Amino acid sequence: MKDEKQGNPRHVAIIMDGNGRWAQAQGLPRALGHKAGMESLRSIVEACPDLGIEYLTVYAFSTENWKRPRLEIEALMRLMSEYIDSELDRLNRKGVSIRILGDIQPIPAALRSKVEGAVAMTSGNQGLRFSIALNYGGRQDILQAAQALAKRALHGEDPDRWTEEDLQKCLYTGDMPDPDLMIRTGGDLRISNFLLWQLAYSELWTTSTYWPDFTPEHLAGAIQDYCGRQRRFGGI
Repeated sequence: MKDEKQGNPRHVAIIMDGNGRWAQAQGLPRALGHKAGMESLRSIVEACPDLGIEYLTVYAFSTENWKRPRLEIEALMRLMSEYIDSELDRLNRKGVSIRILGDIQPIPAALRSKVEGAVAMTSGNQGLRFSIALNYGGRQDILQAAQALAKRALHGEDPDRWTEEDLQKCLYTGDMPDPDLMIRTGGDLRISNFLLWQLAYSELWTTSTYWPDFTPEHLAGAIQDYCGRQRRFGGI
């Protein structure tokens, strides 16, 4: 693929890291860091349309996060529920379409019901496509896509005729473009099992800023950096 002059990214993915460390640095319980992170998420979602972002995907809870202390997991689930309660009507009025990436069956039934209701309410909206990776893992995503293809083979399809596109369509993001830009806050330099297939040629941008301190100005700076890059997609 030839080099292309960069415009603003259509799809931005974010690993919202550093909530707990932000709280600990201030002598606060980790749960308050996650609560502060919800405020940052609100401002970032609001900023996306003005920055030309059509798709926003955030990593809210990974398949590995179940290893965290029970009280922290409960606090995270409670905050997700509160986020839906406080934000859903406003997001719907703004035309935001909410979708969930991941297997939500293991999450508490009350939260699962709210999540499903939010997805249903906003499904027809044509504004920002806001995806929340909830009980999501990149390896699990690829596995469930492969299982979906295997079922098709059992019904007589020839696997030798399949292409990468066939598998990609079975991913949770099957009807979305791959992220142009992946942002990670909190200083760590890894993708932590997030969108493993989809990030193959995404531009990466990291910052030591903890997620509760991440602002639309930081997002604009990441986009400015992205626009100065040259994407070659394996070419010269």
